[in-house]
Amino acid sequence: MREKVCIGDLGTIITGKTPSKTNKSYYGNYVAFIKPTDISEDSKFTYETEEMYSKLAAEKYKSSLIPKGAICIPCIGTIGTKMTMTHCACYTNQSINTIICNENYDNEYVYYLMKNFLPNLKSYNLGTASGREFISKSNFEKIEIVAEQNKNIQKEIGKFLSRYDSLIENYQKQIKLLEESAQRLYKEWFIDLRFPGHENTKIVDGVPEGWEKKKVGNLISKVLRTKQVSANNYLYSGRFPVIDQSRNYIAGYTNDIESLVKVTIPYIVFGDHTRVLKYVPFSFAKGADGTQLIMSNDLERMPQSLFYNSLIEIDLSNYSYARHFKYLKEEYILVPSKDIAQRYDKVESLYFQSIQKNREQIRHLTEARDRLLPKLMNGEINVNR
Repeated sequence: MREKVCIGDLGTIITGKTPSKTNKSYYGNYVAFIKPTDISEDSKFTYETEEMYSKLAAEKYKSSLIPKGAICIPCIGTIGTKMTMTHCACYTNQSINTIICNENYDNEYVYYLMKNFLPNLKSYNLGTASGREFISKSNFEKIEIVAEQNKNIQKEIGKFLSRYDSLIENYQKQIKLLEESAQRLYKEWFIDLRFPGHENTKIVDGVPEGWEKKKVGNLISKVLRTKQVSANNYLYSGRFPVIDQSRNYIAGYTNDIESLVKVTIPYIVFGDHTRVLKYVPFSFAKGADGTQLIMSNDLERMPQSLFYNSLIEIDLSNYSYARHFKYLKEEYILVPSKDIAQRYDKVESLYFQSIQKNREQIRHLTEARDRLLPKLMNGEINVNR
């Protein structure tokens, strides 16, 4: 039986805390500390965090400890787009309200219940003086939501939808392993200089004979300008994926042919605001401002696969906000001989093909899960049938 309840009825609501940044002893590697920026829209769990609590901070804020299986929802900043489930005990910052389910509700069910409800949080935004979106803990607890009351049915729904996310997570892990393998090969050939034939190649001033160092900016062909798709026009499904760096890669879909970037050779997509690089081998539409499309102007000696792996080795962490592309172009990278470049591209292209196949599987699973989600939550589909 489904009934209207308040979010506060689902369990205990905890708002996280951020230890003082001036006290460095509060930060270490003792326990995970989740912030909204750590949460991906594409993943159920958040396994990696930018910062972690020290043991001292964990003891000081022990009343805010979040157990495994809790549901964390950002309620300050951008709301209604992200959430996560804790895979272990951890802490969160003050932007996140966390639901720790009581004995009447199944954790997995509540995660999907809130995922289905997530876009509706926008309508509860009271805002702040600075214009940031904001839902207070007290208002969050009072939000009404329709929830299944039979715990056995809750568990069946949770198990059913979790199968999709488990498969998605497996494909994500495969992608990560493939990306790591690609980077290891790059490191071996172009950092350690153990490329094929290195034993018989002279090294002069750190550069193999026949190679050279060039500025990134001198290797980029004209940056492509296209019509951008507004976030308000993103579709749940469509002919073309929309690449939006501020929303973690593929943010939605569009049918707008005027915005399409037709890809015959993979583009490298760079997000100025996020410093994120992605290798995109399929046609797409461009979403967010600050997204640069990078193409090598010498595909024989700097194929896109090599250019991409060279660029992600560059550390932009010390450069000023929103001007990263300017600094990226001033960095130097190694340009190998044509023979080595082509041999590398032949191997790397196989990695990228496998990565793309896994991404397609993730897309299909995500679409299937998201089609079923509202139907399961409103009782249109009975999981016991």
